[in-house]
Amino acid sequence: MPDLSGRLALVTGASSGIGAAMARQLAAWKCDVILTARRQDRLEALKGELRATGATVHAVREDLADPAGPARLHAAARALGSIDILINNAGFGAYQSFADTSWPRHAELLQLNVLSLVELCHRFLPDLLARPGRAHIMNVASIAAFVAVPYFANYGGTKSYVLGFSESLAAELAATGVRVTCLCPGGTWTEFSEVAGQTLGRTARAGMMSAERCAAIGLRGMLRGRRLVVPGGGNKATHVLSRLMPRRLMGAAGARILGKPAPPALPSP
Repeated sequence: MPDLSGRLALVTGASSGIGAAMARQLAAWKCDVILTARRQDRLEALKGELRATGATVHAVREDLADPAGPARLHAAARALGSIDILINNAGFGAYQSFADTSWPRHAELLQLNVLSLVELCHRFLPDLLARPGRAHIMNVASIAAFVAVPYFANYGGTKSYVLGFSESLAAELAATGVRVTCLCPGGTWTEFSEVAGQTLGRTARAGMMSAERCAAIGLRGMLRGRRLVVPGGGNKATHVLSRLMPRRLMGAAGARILGKPAPPALPSP
């Protein structure tokens, strides 16, 4: 079992799902943790749970869909200590026709999934480079980074960007003590589908992974310095097939598995 005593990790999107599972795993490995998300009540509950493990845990409420959020979070985290691990997990999807999704929703998705993630990397990187020994950045993308799926145009685009950005940054920092990992989960039992507006069929549910397993695989890959982590055999197969099959066919297969989105809500009279 890894021993991360004396290390400090910042986990975004830590109030539920993969982010909360990562925070629990890090605390079990004796890592101190700064939790951040929008929902203060959930952060406080998780903080109380993790403190029982003996870890030092801080909760910082922040909305990273707000363009000013990354600067505020950076300042708040620096006031609590120098982090060794940055985990950019916060994000969401919108499973809907691109035209039927309002522009404010698209803009919010772009801000959270891309702009805030990149800004946090930029703001924390000088601190990470100055740390003695090994430091880590983990950016959470998605299997959607490899497959062009209808009704996930904006979400898939953001995750493709996160993957390309992470791999390029990892190569740029190869001679330093900072390692960059991109985690690309597939279907995971979290609140993601509910927020995205998806109703998953039997085939989609059959390939789902627990958030705990996904988090453990991702964190172990990060600590090994791997640049890309694709958890689960089915997701690995999708990754391989995406390099062998035409993207149009892969996208069509993904759309059949996920099904069509629900009709957009009618405007209030």
